[in-house]
Amino acid sequence: MAKPWGLYVEVGRPDQVGRHVLPYGDELTVREAAASVTVPHTWLKVPREPAEVGRGLPDGWVVDMDEAGHLMATDLRTTAPTAPEGYTATMETHDGVTYVQLRDADGALAAQGQMALLGQATVIDRVTTEPAHRRRGLGAFVMRTLADHAVADGATLGVLGATDEGRALYETLDWKVYAPLAACIYRP
Repeated sequence: MAKPWGLYVEVGRPDQVGRHVLPYGDELTVREAAASVTVPHTWLKVPREPAEVGRGLPDGWVVDMDEAGHLMATDLRTTAPTAPEGYTATMETHDGVTYVQLRDADGALAAQGQMALLGQATVIDRVTTEPAHRRRGLGAFVMRTLADHAVADGATLGVLGATDEGRALYETLDWKVYAPLAACIYRP
């Protein structure tokens, strides 16, 4: 949902009810977005150094240094990925969000990710690989599958927020870091 300072995404989890994503990290924009929040466990994602953002936040807000990361982007291209041997992929779209899941031979979830289109851009989010399935190319498969789907729907730009660990994977897929990314949480 569009807001004057960026986007708001409903997350619906107890530890993160929703997330404001700000394309600009100037102090006035951050303060306006933060002042609009009344529900605890609402987050702000801001493209700026976490310590700088923290100094300008109103009471009740904290910067979560464990969730700080990197704003990354890439020009999307298709790669026609194939699921690694022993895994089955599914893709479905609900309410404008496309979900990819990769399951092992026993049907257990091994990796997943999601994306939403915003005009000619797609935002990729929540790409995870279960610990027992790491280092097998599953995260790369999920990323490439989401990118292919986005391109098929007309997107040319991919954007995401990455942790340090995720950044390493995304850089191997030609994603570039454009800014630090602060994660702020309303905990009155």
